[in-house]
Amino acid sequence: MTLNLVQAAYIVAAVLFVLSLAGLSKHESAKEGNAFGVTGMALALAATVWGVLDRSAHPLTTFLLIAVAMAVGGAIGLWRARVVEMTQMPELVAMLHSFVGLAAVLVGINSFLTEGDGADAVHSVEVFLGVFIGAVTFTGSIVAFLKLSARIKSSPLMLPARHWLNLAALVVSAGLLVWFVQSHSIIPLLVMTVIALAFGWHLVASIGGGDMPVVVSMLNSYSGWAAAAAGFMLGSDLLIVTGALVGSSGAILSYIMCTAMNRSFFSVIAGGFGQEVSVGDDKDYGEHRETIAADVAELLRDASTVVITPGYGMAVAQAQYPVAELTSQLRKKGVNVRFGIHPVAGRLPGHMNVLLAEAKVPYDIVLEMDEINGDLSDTDVVLVIGANDTVNPSAAEDPGSPIAGMPVLEVWKARNVVVFKRSMATGYAGVQNPLFFKENSQMLFGDAKERVEDIIKAL
Repeated sequence: MTLNLVQAAYIVAAVLFVLSLAGLSKHESAKEGNAFGVTGMALALAATVWGVLDRSAHPLTTFLLIAVAMAVGGAIGLWRARVVEMTQMPELVAMLHSFVGLAAVLVGINSFLTEGDGADAVHSVEVFLGVFIGAVTFTGSIVAFLKLSARIKSSPLMLPARHWLNLAALVVSAGLLVWFVQSHSIIPLLVMTVIALAFGWHLVASIGGGDMPVVVSMLNSYSGWAAAAAGFMLGSDLLIVTGALVGSSGAILSYIMCTAMNRSFFSVIAGGFGQEVSVGDDKDYGEHRETIAADVAELLRDASTVVITPGYGMAVAQAQYPVAELTSQLRKKGVNVRFGIHPVAGRLPGHMNVLLAEAKVPYDIVLEMDEINGDLSDTDVVLVIGANDTVNPSAAEDPGSPIAGMPVLEVWKARNVVVFKRSMATGYAGVQNPLFFKENSQMLFGDAKERVEDIIKAL
């Protein structure tokens, strides 16, 4: 009876997870999608605990152990959710992925130690693959966290013959799999774990900073497959379904982002995003022009069409609220204001959309890159607020650039461009932006939030 109720709860939870993904695909239904996901997870946890207690010989002790573990984990989760800034969300997501990978490794090794020589070939393969995927996800996510949080350099690690090193790791791991299945020895499993940890580290370390949003999405997919592998090892149907949902949705999102950035999906999997070109750029682009808030306000007062392209700098300055106020004032004056969002603006898919929604910017004026690019040549003023690599003309004009071929917002085609930046420093990809030196571009230096507030006062 208990088993049937647990399985029924798992089915309901799986349906709620599917509804959650469907809801999160649109701004208008995102809150409902979140609610579905939370409800499904609460139901899944309750059913799992109930099932475990029903099978336990010492239910009280088991309950206390589970309660302590959940209390510790829940307290850490609530604390991080309360204190994390929106600008730190990408690295938080990367760190959460690492926990999933580590869990898969520990579950796999524990499953082997529990089964021992009694495990069949199929279960041995499940254990081996689960540990491998988990180890790659664990160290890969840690590197992503370190890069996104600027604890290590964002530039790609260029080891000699790095692709051959990746291939060698896969071939050796395949050989260890055969040994493991035939011998039921823990030695090949542990050797593979060390190789997979190094493989995951190198896989992400060889990827440049400009491509990190796609990497986070791929690690999301990896964590899903790691969870699914853990589900096979534990015999948990719900964990298999949930892992498959996360893994497949993460892979689909990564493919969409790769298409938007003109990158190869398979090169992401192979860790081949790191460019074989020098990031340094000594080219003389000429002198840039500076402006002040009052002059920008005058420019906006005379404009009939304005496009705002936000980036990570807007998130850092928390300028979304004054930007929303500026948008409201301009629209009241009859100015057609729209936003152009690059697929990887910020350092996480949807980062800018969340910030703008948080500031109550209307959904219908927030457009994707493909929707806005065709109109930029007829736009009076473009405000580039904290964006850099996503508006860099080098992607379209310089075949030797590290970001060559990446579709960008073609803001330089507008009549006037105002770039909000703290300095002339390069963007996250580490390349100079010729946009700053074009004749129709002006630089407005300082904190983005303060500068937008100054423009609002001037208006």
